[in-house]
Amino acid sequence: MPAADHRPRPEPFDYDTDPERFRATSLAGRKYGLVGDVHGDIADRLARERVDRVLDVGCGNGRLLALLRDAGIAAVGLDASPTMLKAASGPRIFGDARKLPFPPETFGGSAALYMLYHLEDPAQAVAECHRVLRPGGLFAACAPSRYDSPELQSILPGFGVPSTFDSENAPEIVGSAFAETEIDAWDGPYIHLPDPEALALYLRGRRLSPSAAERALEAIDTPITLTKRGAIIYARKTA
Repeated sequence: MPAADHRPRPEPFDYDTDPERFRATSLAGRKYGLVGDVHGDIADRLARERVDRVLDVGCGNGRLLALLRDAGIAAVGLDASPTMLKAASGPRIFGDARKLPFPPETFGGSAALYMLYHLEDPAQAVAECHRVLRPGGLFAACAPSRYDSPELQSILPGFGVPSTFDSENAPEIVGSAFAETEIDAWDGPYIHLPDPEALALYLRGRRLSPSAAERALEAIDTPITLTKRGAIIYARKTA
């Protein structure tokens, strides 16, 4: 029997081919999350530091953009998914994180939230975020752990297998472009699924096939509280 392949792998980029999967993820977080997601914390950090212009790379449906707008911070979003861009509002463009269409030192802040794991080589995008930052500018990235939701490890595909950007390898990848980094990890009981319907919604977001999800609903008792693990990685461009 061949050995298991545990090489880092990118997460599928399915926002245009399977938009319902992303909607399931968002809805499960809103309905069953016990704490807020990282977007509010990152927006607050950028506001406290009085960052004057932010580039949100992989802006998705514009959650961070809306928070920054509410805080009075000018921001522009960039995404490679037309579906996601339609769901966002405010200044935003279609583009490639590996080749940002902006001159050097354009922004006071940049962010790449829950998106670098879609890339074969996320270090390219991190280097681009560094390039477009002004000296002293703040960068923020985040990703879940490869050991997220351990209560479901027996049924989650790829549990424990590295992605190309997860909270375990993210500090090294961000550190390849930035000399100064800071890790803000999370590890706690942050999702409570009260019934099989809630579990089914969560599993839809985690890319289980319908047949695998059906077997999971028979194997996993609810209610269940899930341990969510991951990290925000902040970095600063040397002044």
